Amino acid sequence: MLQVCLNGARSPREHHHLPVRPEELAAAAAAAVAAGAEDVHLHPKAPGGSDSLDPHIVAATMRAVRAAAPGTPIGITTGAWTTPDPQDRVRLIRSWSVLPDHASVNWHEPGAEQVAQALLDRGIAVEAGIYSGTGAEEQFLNSPLRHHVLRVLAEVSDRTARGATGTAEALLRRLHPAPAPVLLHGEAAGAWPVLALALRRDLDTRIGLEDTLQLPDGQIAADNAELVTAAVERMRARQSS
Repeated sequence: MLQVCLNGARSPREHHHLPVRPEELAAAAAAAVAAGAEDVHLHPKAPGGSDSLDPHIVAATMRAVRAAAPGTPIGITTGAWTTPDPQDRVRLIRSWSVLPDHASVNWHEPGAEQVAQALLDRGIAVEAGIYSGTGAEEQFLNSPLRHHVLRVLAEVSDRTARGATGTAEALLRRLHPAPAPVLLHGEAAGAWPVLALALRRDLDTRIGLEDTLQLPDGQIAADNAELVTAAVERMRARQSS
């Protein structure tokens, strides 16, 4: 499965086609799905570009993206930077009127289990975000919620092309045996080497402007769809080899 990560915690100043407003996220999602993405991850954003869990912003974003990419699972972040107090995050989740299909929970952040349980209570599937170098894998594997998540996001925080693959392999070893399907991805210069490793391991993966602004040849991507197209080409080449 290939997921597209449309924007992340980036500022629109970082890329001229970074989607922020609901209509921009909708158009980006539709183009990425047309290019081959099977799942969407996004960060709802306030008008100024900051990530938000506000129920009105989540509702407007979900309605627009769901209309543009009908039938495609859509997930959002619950990262602590959106709302630092875990209790406030739980309160916001309980106030959402339009629900995403899934939401990511970074397991190294305070209150991760509370946030995950709040999502599960509302029927929202959980992606357990396990960042390399945080020790989150041990916390997750000991969590009573480990068998209740949709998937494990194995997130490689080594941003170098040379080191990311080794970091990813070490993270996968520490997660083994994972209690749920693993989606492996990297970021910055490590994004494409980690995607290649995911394909070799037959794991789910993702690509998009959240993870990298660059195509495999180093050129800046025009948009999310161009990144997805490049990833799909690699997936097809792997399948035919």
